[in-house]
Order: sequence, then C-alpha cells, then structure tokens
Amino acid sequence: MGPLSPRVEPVAGWGRRPVRPGRVARPDRLCPVAPAEPRILARGLGRAYGDAAVPSSDDALVLETTRADRILGWDPVTGRLTCEAGLTLAEILRVFLPRGWFPPVTPGTQAVTVGGCVACDVHGKNHHRDGSFGRFVERITLLVADGRVVECGPDLERELFLATVGGMGLTGIIVEVTLRLRPVESPWMAVETEGVADLAAMVAGLEQAARDWPYTVGWIDCLARGRALGRGVLMRGRHATRAEAGARRPSPRRPWRVPLDAPEWLLSPSLMRLVNRLYHWTHGGPTRRRLVSYESFFYPLDAVRDWNRMYGPRGFFQYQCVVPRAAGLGALSRLLERLAAAGAASFLAVIKDCGPAGDAYLSFPLEGVTLALDLPYRGRATEALVHEMNAVVIEAGGRVYLAKDAVTRAEDFEKMMPRLKEWQAVRDLWDPERRFRSALSARLFGDPE
Repeated sequence: MGPLSPRVEPVAGWGRRPVRPGRVARPDRLCPVAPAEPRILARGLGRAYGDAAVPSSDDALVLETTRADRILGWDPVTGRLTCEAGLTLAEILRVFLPRGWFPPVTPGTQAVTVGGCVACDVHGKNHHRDGSFGRFVERITLLVADGRVVECGPDLERELFLATVGGMGLTGIIVEVTLRLRPVESPWMAVETEGVADLAAMVAGLEQAARDWPYTVGWIDCLARGRALGRGVLMRGRHATRAEAGARRPSPRRPWRVPLDAPEWLLSPSLMRLVNRLYHWTHGGPTRRRLVSYESFFYPLDAVRDWNRMYGPRGFFQYQCVVPRAAGLGALSRLLERLAAAGAASFLAVIKDCGPAGDAYLSFPLEGVTLALDLPYRGRATEALVHEMNAVVIEAGGRVYLAKDAVTRAEDFEKMMPRLKEWQAVRDLWDPERRFRSALSARLFGDPE
C-alpha cells in the first residue's frame, strides 16, 4: 500500500448529516494496515445516506477505496467479473454494457462501488424476482482485523460471507469481489407507466406487475391525504430486445449541477404539495408505453449532480423501511399519514415490491413492501418522527435499511433483526477488538468511539 499520508477532512454521508472529521487516505491498493491503526473504516463514494461510512472518532483512519478500482478477471461466456472493491457501477456499465452485460442488481445510482454494494447488500427494482446483490457474489477477498487476507463465499467461510454481505463494512475491508453480470441485448428499457389513485391500488399494481415484469417501482405523492393517500405513478420495465431497440444508441447524458444549498422555503409543505400534484398530473394518466435509456429508468437522480444540496445546509435523512406483506396497507397507511401530518416535505417517495429475504444476517429486504422517503432535517422533531415511524415498523414486523439510517436506536434495531446475534457472533470471532468501526456501529452496537 505504501505510505498512507492521511489528511484530516470532514466526512459525511449523502444526506450530509452527521458530519465528523476523520483521517482520510486514498490508497492505490487495499493492503494490510499497520497495527498502530486501531480504528479503521472503509469508504467508497460516500453514497450511503446516514452514518454507515462516517468515522466514529476524529482519530479514525478512513480508507477511501475508489483508487483501487481495477478489473482483475473477466469471463465473456459466463459474465463472471473479478474486480477490486473500488470499481464503480458506472465504470462497469461503461466497459461492459456495450458488450451486452449489465449489473445483476443496481440501486438508484451508478455512483457506488462494488465493495459498497456488497457491504450494504443493495437491492433494486428487481428484488421481487432476483433478490439482492449478494445473491450474485461468488467470492469476496477480505482483509480481516489480524492482518490476514481471507477469501469467503457461499461455499467457503460461509458464516464470514453471510456476515460481510450487508455487514456495513464491519467484518473487514473488502478488497476484491467476484460476481456475475447479467446478459442484455441493448441499453434501452421497455417501460410502462400509469397513474394510480391511492395506496391500495399502488400495492395491488406492484404485486400484479411483479408476475410479468422484472423491474417494478412506484412514485408516491407522500403529502396527499384522505382518499388520495398513496396516490402516485406505477412504473414497470424490462430490458429491450435488440429488435425493439434497433441501431439507436442513447444520447450521452449531460448532468446539470445544483450550484448551492437551497433555501429552506423551497421545502415548504405547500410548495412541495404543488410540485407533487404537478408531477402526478403530468405522469399519472393512462398507461404509456415507450423506450427509455437505462440511465433514465434506473438512475434518474444521477442527471442532477449534488442533488443532495436541494435539502439545504442542514441536510436530510432518507428513511427506508420494509414491512411484511401481511402487515400491508395498515402499516403503510400509518406511515404515510404520520408523514403527511408532520408536513415533512419530500422530493422523493418510492415504493417497491420485495421478494423473500436473503441468507445474509443483516440484509435488509424481506418479502413485502418497501417505502423510501426523504426527510429534510429540522432538528429534534425530525429525529422524533423517525422514532415514531420505527415504532410502526417494529409493530408490523419490519425493519429499516442501514445504508440510509442515521438515528435509529440500538434497542429498536435489535427488535427488527432476528439474526442480529448470529452476525454479532461472527464479528466477535473475526474482530473481537472492534478494529473496524463507524459512527453507525458505535450508535447501534455499542462500539467505543
């Protein structure tokens, strides 16, 4: 690795809250770190929203992995890719989409590293059919606390593998990953959109669409109330065939940048209510069918650089939960009603169908419905709102997504995760001194700061 030469810098997640100083280094290779470094945190592009990639103390060493981004092996027959953990989905798409391959699972941004996808066990619009990212991972090379480099996978050091997938970087530094890409015929998506009148129609529409479509998602007007609660736009998609796409290639996207922090009046409930109504009016009509680029379908927010600045200098929380299908409309209705009553204006409210839970101990999805919301930070009132929503989720038998969490209490998270003790046992075995820690692990697992 060579000399690290870390520099003290402010470190935050994509929600820009919390912010803490850390000693940040950007090595070309991810190799054993000197024993004199007792607190280490691996960090990719920092797109986790909360405190998962924020140091627990200002003397912690933060290893940004993005320079360790080499492609190490590729099988064009099977789609098996071996790469360093810092390789981004954007780079995978640049290199492999023209060759007919696509990430098997992708979150809502391509500005994430493969290591981050493993650590968060990310899911996407296809979870109801394909599960989460870890399902497509065959091997992980992990730098563990005692300095050894260990390989793990579904059939090798399986318990370490299940603790690392979705383990938020707390079992060691992910150095290399072998995963399987998905064959596709074009960079285009065949998409249908239609307006839905309320939450019951949205949930039913997602469940019905899941039978025939590999990708499904809904946008919800989270400030609508009464009979309109849960109204929104349902989207269904699949990769377009070569015949459907023809010879056309998508035009290069030219993102525009948010140049400064937005003023707080931009997030007033009245203005956001108007914006949401306008969006529903323009997109929520009868069924529309069209071809769109993969970027427009999977990564609409990537068209706006630094879009997190739209929530102002105080930042925001993104809250994502999943509730079992049996809890269904009742729990989702209570969440949306509480949000609307609080006037917590959101540019984004997304609902998706989830398939069966994976094997990884801390993996987020379970069979049911997931809801993701942006909450502008308004001090203690926003934190209290999260705790109130968590109470609804716990009662329903659901859980929250650690990649987007910043304030959930340890006792609440323990109630959500039935396999937490299994994960803790594996972590105790591989890192008893808690060398790998974060602000999240200090908050939820009692790690020393």
